[in-house]
Amino acid sequence: MTESFPTSRPSGCPFDPAHEYAAFRHRDTPSKVSTPAGVDAYVVTRYDEVRTVLRDTRLSSRSAPSDHATPNADLDRVIESGSIIHNDGDAHKRLRRMLATEFAVKRMEAMRPRIVAMIEAQLDAMLARGGPVDLVQEFALPIPSLVICELLGVPYEDRDQFQERSALLVTVDGDPDEMMRVSGELNQYMVDLVLAKQAKRDDDLLSRLITRGEELGQPLSLPELVSVGITLLIAGHETTANMIALSTLALLRHPDQLAALRADPALATSAVEELLRYLSVVQFGLFRHVTDDLPVGAGTIEGGGFLIAALSAANRDESVFPDPDQLDLTRNDGAHVAFGFGPHQCLGQQLARVELEEVFSRLYTRIPTLRLAVDFDQIQYKNNTLVYGVTALPVTW
Repeated sequence: MTESFPTSRPSGCPFDPAHEYAAFRHRDTPSKVSTPAGVDAYVVTRYDEVRTVLRDTRLSSRSAPSDHATPNADLDRVIESGSIIHNDGDAHKRLRRMLATEFAVKRMEAMRPRIVAMIEAQLDAMLARGGPVDLVQEFALPIPSLVICELLGVPYEDRDQFQERSALLVTVDGDPDEMMRVSGELNQYMVDLVLAKQAKRDDDLLSRLITRGEELGQPLSLPELVSVGITLLIAGHETTANMIALSTLALLRHPDQLAALRADPALATSAVEELLRYLSVVQFGLFRHVTDDLPVGAGTIEGGGFLIAALSAANRDESVFPDPDQLDLTRNDGAHVAFGFGPHQCLGQQLARVELEEVFSRLYTRIPTLRLAVDFDQIQYKNNTLVYGVTALPVTW
C-alpha cells in the first residue's frame, strides 16, 4: 500500500513531527509513500535503521537533501561538479577533506569569544531598544548571519540580499521561475566574491580554501568554490536562526525547563542537544537514491528506487529516547541525528553548537522576564520550508 508522504505537523503541538511517523516506526518494513516530487519512496523511521542507511554506500545523495518535498522536482537534473551536498564517493570526499580543517572543534572553539561578543552586543542593542520586538529579526537571524559572514568573508552589509534569497530557496512551494532567477542572482553574487578572494586573499574560509587547494596541488575550481560558498552561506544561518527562535518558543512553553536553564546556565550544553533532538528542524528528512538493493528491517528497497531518512522520526524513537515526546534538558539517553549521519553529516555542526550554547546561556539570563508578546496560537510556522521554524516571534520583557 502506498500512502501520502506526511508534510504537515499535528495541530495540537507544533513541536512534534507528523503523527504518521509513529505508526511507520512500528512496522517491520519501511513504509512506501507517494511524494510531492511525483515519485514513490520508502520512509525509514527507526533510529538504528536511519543511522545504518545514511552511512551505506548504496545510497546516492544526488537529489539531496529534500527534493522529495518539492512538487514536481527535477530529480534527473545534472548536478554541478562542485556540489558537496549532491556529490558522492571520491568527489565528495575531496571537498569534505578540504573543508574539515575549517570546522574542526579546535577552530570552532577559537571562535567562541568572538561569537560571545556578537551575542552580547546584539542583546545590548535589543535591551536598549526595549520590547516588544520580533526575536527573529532582532536576534535569532542576526547572530548566525554575523557569524557566517565573518567566517566566509562576506560583507555583513550584504546580508539582506542573501537572507531574502536563501529564505526563498529553502521553500518547497516557490514559483519555479522566481526560484531560478533568485538562484542565478545568488550564484553571481558568490562568483564575484570568489573572484575577489582569488585576486586578494584575506583571513577567511574562502581565501584559505583557495590557498589550501593550491598548496596541495588540487586547486578548487570556480564552480566548486562558488557551490561551497553558497551551501555554507545558506546552511550557516538558516538552520541556526530557526533553532534559536523555535527553541525559545519551546522553552517558553515549558517554563519548568526554562527555569532550570536560567538557574544553571551550564545546562546549555545538554539543552542544545535535547532541543536539536526534540525540534529536528530539517523537517522533511533526507532524500536518497538507492543504487543497489538495500535491506532495511524485514524488507528490501530495490536498487533504482528512493529512500527518505526521517530524522525527526528517528529522534522520537522510544527505543532510544524514553518518553521521546517530552522535552528534558537533562536527557543523556543517546546521540540524536538532527545533523544527519554518515559521510554527509553536517560539517558545520560544531559551529552551530557553539552558537546555540552561548545563546542559551545568555539570552534567558540577560532577559529573565522574557515572554511572548502575543498569544501562543497567533504564532505562525514555516510549514513550507526545508528548515522548520517560526516566521516571527514577538516577545517582550
